[in-house]
Amino acid sequence: MPAVSDAEDAAVRAKQIPEAAVARLAVYLRILSGLAEQGATTVSSEELSAAAGVNSAKLRKDLSYLGSYGTRGVGYEVQVLVSQIERILGLTRQHRVAVVGIGNLGHALANYGGFPGRGFPVEALFDLDPDLIGVPVGGLPVSHMDDIPRVCSEREISVGIIATPPTAAQSVCDRLVAGGVQCILNFAPVVLQVPAHVEVRKVDLAVELQILSFHVARRADSAASAGENRGNTGLPGAGGPADNGSGRNGAGTDGGLGMVVR
Repeated sequence: MPAVSDAEDAAVRAKQIPEAAVARLAVYLRILSGLAEQGATTVSSEELSAAAGVNSAKLRKDLSYLGSYGTRGVGYEVQVLVSQIERILGLTRQHRVAVVGIGNLGHALANYGGFPGRGFPVEALFDLDPDLIGVPVGGLPVSHMDDIPRVCSEREISVGIIATPPTAAQSVCDRLVAGGVQCILNFAPVVLQVPAHVEVRKVDLAVELQILSFHVARRADSAASAGENRGNTGLPGAGGPADNGSGRNGAGTDGGLGMVVR
């Protein structure tokens, strides 16, 4: 049998990992990187699961996709896990990033120092505002949006971040795709139409706030309902369902809201 390279092995394993587990692996990586910076060499599944906010059984299942099962009584080697997760997530090579739309959000993203250290150096900035063209932001001059296909192709940009008004998002997306960009992080509140080979993640901050509002309102309603039931103890009808909002609970929330592919 021919030998299987680490890259081929990682590719095979990556295909077997559910989408939800991929998101958790990214969280584990952030925690493990912090532990490594603090000088930790090992971590138990209980410690890592508590820091990540998942149960230890789910964590062990997630890490089993990497072929890593830890050592009983010792736990996991931090640096080994970091290397395994980075390989699975494709972080062993850099992904050059372009930010389109240099408003308040775009400025913040262009100046964020955490991207380069995690393998995502920002290599291009674009906007339509003539007052911004040529002005350096985060050390990079802003280019015109018309130049997106050419610049992205020349600089081998693989990730595009759209931080424009919704009306411009699809046009920007088309230009990024024309420039060879394969992954798009979209902050505009619209659904983008892209070819099948292009991956899109949507971050809708308004939707996230609405989901938080839902949970706050549900807890407030439950507390009020519980208080009414305590006050009605001994009265006819007391002892009915404390949660009169079964319809609210039935509506539920989709963990994918706010992070929608395509």
